[in-house]
Amino acid sequence: MGVTAAIGIVCKAPKPGATKSRLAAAIGSVAAAQLSSCFLRDVASAIAAIPTHVGRSGYGVYAPAGAEEILRQLFPPSFGLLLQADADLGNVLFGATRDLLAVPHDCVLLVNGDSPTLPTAFLVQAIEALRKPGDRLVLGPASDGGYYLIGLKQAHRAVFRRIEWGTADVARSTLQRAREIALETTLLPEWYDVDDAEAFGWLRDELAGRLDRFQGGGPAAATRAFLATASESVQ
Repeated sequence: MGVTAAIGIVCKAPKPGATKSRLAAAIGSVAAAQLSSCFLRDVASAIAAIPTHVGRSGYGVYAPAGAEEILRQLFPPSFGLLLQADADLGNVLFGATRDLLAVPHDCVLLVNGDSPTLPTAFLVQAIEALRKPGDRLVLGPASDGGYYLIGLKQAHRAVFRRIEWGTADVARSTLQRAREIALETTLLPEWYDVDDAEAFGWLRDELAGRLDRFQGGGPAAATRAFLATASESVQ
């Protein structure tokens, strides 16, 4: 079969009241869960659009246990599912990297499930960077100071330690951890997560062709379809 990159979408099963709390405060818990489902479909489509010759396999890296049926309805049949239910995000990311490399895959990309317009080209760029000689890390910085993608060829626990998750320092701290272990790093272009009302506004503007900050986004077909029929409070 040749070498394949594992691309895992780190996600929670979309359920009202348990999904995207900051966005739910603006548009309601039911709409937030429905949008989260659309986001996961669209990120999975971005992965599926990677040319076959590149070599890639998609996964849902998910919590909680028991959510498998929900996620199988959202992801393509070819996607695998990997339960990572630890409360600490660093443990989730490290565990997923370790387990997917053991499948085996030649490299692992972990992406968030909150960027429905994530360009497929960024994923291809990350894989190509990881396949260069030598150990290395790829990071896709997010507009909020976190990251939408991290890619590794080895499971380095150090890059997930001493990180204040959920803050604007996540990407900066991760780059510092990489420097501390002399891990060469490639930065992808900035993108954004749709976690709150402001980023949701960016998404609406991007889909309408009114956003200059982020260019070349993916089609986000599921998200577009949902917003086209949603109530005015969501649109």
